[in-house]
Amino acid sequence: MDVFKKCLDFTRADEAKASGLYPYFTEIEKVEGNHVWVKGKKILMVGSNNYLGLFDNDVIKESVIEVVKKFGSSTCGSRFLNGTYSLHVELEEKIAEFMGKDEALTFSTGFQTNLGVISALAGRNDIIIIDRMVHASIMDAVRLSYADVVKYKHNDMDDLKAKLERLPEDKGKLLIVDGVFSMEGDLANLPEIVKLAKQHGVRVMVDDAHSVGIMGEHGRGTAEHFGLHDEVDLIMTTFSKAFASLGGFVVGEKKVIQYIKHVARSLIFSASITPASLGAAYKALEIIRSEPWRRERLWEITKVMNDKLTEMGYHTGNTQTPIIPVFIRDEEKTFLLWHFLRDFGIFTNPVIAPAVPPEDSLIRTSFTATHTDEDLEFILKGFYEGGKAIGII
Repeated sequence: MDVFKKCLDFTRADEAKASGLYPYFTEIEKVEGNHVWVKGKKILMVGSNNYLGLFDNDVIKESVIEVVKKFGSSTCGSRFLNGTYSLHVELEEKIAEFMGKDEALTFSTGFQTNLGVISALAGRNDIIIIDRMVHASIMDAVRLSYADVVKYKHNDMDDLKAKLERLPEDKGKLLIVDGVFSMEGDLANLPEIVKLAKQHGVRVMVDDAHSVGIMGEHGRGTAEHFGLHDEVDLIMTTFSKAFASLGGFVVGEKKVIQYIKHVARSLIFSASITPASLGAAYKALEIIRSEPWRRERLWEITKVMNDKLTEMGYHTGNTQTPIIPVFIRDEEKTFLLWHFLRDFGIFTNPVIAPAVPPEDSLIRTSFTATHTDEDLEFILKGFYEGGKAIGII
């Protein structure tokens, strides 16, 4: 048997391209504010995680240029050896202060943050408890950890309670959950999760990739949103969403972070965050702290768009965030609506299995603080005309 046979037999992508309904690996030629250019056409972006509108911010771009002039284009080494620059340390100190935790540790990507933290903390004699809908990076990290895994039904606290009650007392236990679930925009029931975890001696880690910077009074994420900031043991997030950069970090108790720092393989054996990404994240953190109007505007937009899409006849599920899923529940019609919107001049993302259950195919939209009222009207017009043309609404 040839190990490449599965590759040679894979035809789904070619079939989608032939039909004109292939939505992936879109080549973006230019970025200007909330617009991108695809094949020479200007398109309004509604498919990015650029929640605070910072990825084309002039102040951030100037910061990146200055940092690259000082530190160069790469570290060419891991944090363990030659890849720790003063800006890594300064940024981690600022993050820890902002997040209200003892210490922070940065990784080269958000995916690597979860891989490193989870596989460092949980081993063969431990148990990891996860929601069935957690991000793929958590799933992969769990596999690397060699810990026993217990999955509970999505946001089902009765199922979580029953499973926690059956766990042995003589094993270490870590519960990991997304604060915001990235495809459907709903929140973890963090108050009940924390309550149950404390009752059963379970540590809690929250993946706040889609909420740090936008949720909570100061932008510290879902734990702050629920008033549980001091009750959660570890919080991680990425720089690729609200921070308009690349990388990730984890915050928690000093002793725990120091342990992760010396054990996490994805930190030790990867080149550290590049100076450009550090410069962008550093300046984005300053903006998050000094410009709360961005969060306020984002939540205004979120309410308006969720209400209007629902009034139009679309189903947006249980979202409570700027991620607004438009459920189509039919793969062919999902791609048809995506194609209509792209031709109309709107960039969205079609989501099908395995990212969601087969019966839950959807168009994922995500909004930005700098979307104008005119942008919102244009988006709504596109969804109305597309939904009517395809027979969805």
